[in-house]
Amino acid sequence: MTEPIKITTPLSEEDVMKLHAGNKVLISGVIYTARDAAHKRLIELIYREKELPLELNGQVIYYVGPTPAKPGQVIGSAGPTTSGRMDAYTPKLLSLGLRGMIGKGARNREVIEAMKKYKAVYFAAVGGAAALIARSIKKAEIVAYEDLGAEAIRRLEVVDFPAIVVNDAYGADLFQQGVEKYRRAPRD
Repeated sequence: MTEPIKITTPLSEEDVMKLHAGNKVLISGVIYTARDAAHKRLIELIYREKELPLELNGQVIYYVGPTPAKPGQVIGSAGPTTSGRMDAYTPKLLSLGLRGMIGKGARNREVIEAMKKYKAVYFAAVGGAAALIARSIKKAEIVAYEDLGAEAIRRLEVVDFPAIVVNDAYGADLFQQGVEKYRRAPRD
């Protein structure tokens, strides 16, 4: 079993080009949270040519709506949400320098093509491991859209946040590779 690759945000194009579908990674640095309601607001700001509440260049967005933190905790349960809900907004954000996304589930063809074009990567966080993931989050603060509650944009400081590369900047798709591998498997 190969050791996870340690990466630090913000991600450069060079960082992204070293990653391949199937790589296990441990992410440290700053990542931002945003779900569909926040993505919609970001896109509206972009089209109105207004300033965004975060710098996208080199950043990673985690698709999560964490639960409230219990006393003594930085954040509550922080498991990934379905990434497909952000697909309509993602190509535009990638064109502005977003380098990575973390979520669960497959991405559509347009998003995969945009990741190739703009040199970005999509990571899967392990669903069902929300409490474990929360342990890698050392600090959390709301930076925009507090009115959205759990869907507000948060700035997270993370150390060794576990994820797996699903889609790399070369167009590889771990989910599709799994289907192909199963198809080729000998049957009894």
